[in-house]
Amino acid sequence: MEKTNDPGLISGTFYMTNHVRQKLISHCKRELPYEACGLLSGGNGIAETIWPMENVNRSSFSFSMDLDQIRHVFELIDRRNEDFIGIYHSHPTDSAYPSEGDITLNNYPEVGHLIISFANSTPELKCFQLTGKKVFPIQLKFVN
Repeated sequence: MEKTNDPGLISGTFYMTNHVRQKLISHCKRELPYEACGLLSGGNGIAETIWPMENVNRSSFSFSMDLDQIRHVFELIDRRNEDFIGIYHSHPTDSAYPSEGDITLNNYPEVGHLIISFANSTPELKCFQLTGKKVFPIQLKFVN
């Protein structure tokens, strides 16, 4: 799978459908008290498809995805003629901001990194671009 530059990130905005947002929140809630994780794909810079992944760490403080599962999902994304445009994971008890581990272990600086926090009663979803050790907040916009 080719890595793509999301046109939304260039403009400072990450677009996703409301359907993907709802599925992302549901997946992450189901995995509590552990971190959940997954990939996002779509076209024209809009996250239209969610790919829930297994957190092989089964941890409340970190996540890791199986490389074979990632390769398989990349093949499915290619078959759908979509672009890989985002990674998401949850923070069960921490804020919606990248941890040191999130920054250090990032392998995809060209895509949006979405983090949903369950630290408060209302889940908080934020997006970032992680470039080297730098964290850039990205605006989220939801479309139908």
